[in-house]
Amino acid sequence: MENRNFQMDTQWNIIHYPEKPTGFGILIIGDERHFVDESKCFWTQNEGKQAIINELKDAGYTIFSSNLYGRNWGSENAVELAQRLYQHVIRSEILNNKIHVLAEGMGALVAVKLLEKMKGSIRSVVLLNPILSLKHHLEQEKEHKFFYKKLMRELIAAHQLDQSTLENEIFNMEEMVHLDFDCPIRIIQVLAGGRSYTQSKLYQKILNTPKIDPTFILPEKKPQLGTMVIKFFNSHESVL
Repeated sequence: MENRNFQMDTQWNIIHYPEKPTGFGILIIGDERHFVDESKCFWTQNEGKQAIINELKDAGYTIFSSNLYGRNWGSENAVELAQRLYQHVIRSEILNNKIHVLAEGMGALVAVKLLEKMKGSIRSVVLLNPILSLKHHLEQEKEHKFFYKKLMRELIAAHQLDQSTLENEIFNMEEMVHLDFDCPIRIIQVLAGGRSYTQSKLYQKILNTPKIDPTFILPEKKPQLGTMVIKFFNSHESVL
């Protein structure tokens, strides 16, 4: 069996099985485009992401992911469901209790909250082109009225708050999430144009955080992402 799709709280989830499992699991938390349905997911539909999945499976990793209510923007519902998915997978599969997390874009907002709530259950984390500040992201979008309105609709739906309450909460947030956690974290930023890269000035603060391992790569190096992720995860598996 290559993968198994199942539902939790109306949301589809998927587990990808390797041929030769090592007993280590990876939770993938996707970006704005991510989805999981009854038969497929974004990471198997996108050529570049499929290549990473294949490399991770070849390395023996069991990979699991959830739809997480679509464009959740780090909502508590999404964080809670990700925790429940972890518990389900650990109960149903033969895996080490400490998992790796691979989060992209918006998914970093969920990943950081999981780091707080699941202390001792997360082995290491890779954040790919992460959105590390919802406040900064919203401020950037204010320059583009169409995108701002669209983003606000998504945030209202995800966090179930009215616009004025939501804007007030977000703009009173700190500039950046705290990444001072017990487990190793690597940030990989692809140096290309686009809205996620506009946050790169925040990385100057990250560079001064000893526990963070930032890596910047050019777009033509993207085929090496799978190898980079595997090498980082492997380096944190000596202690079971």
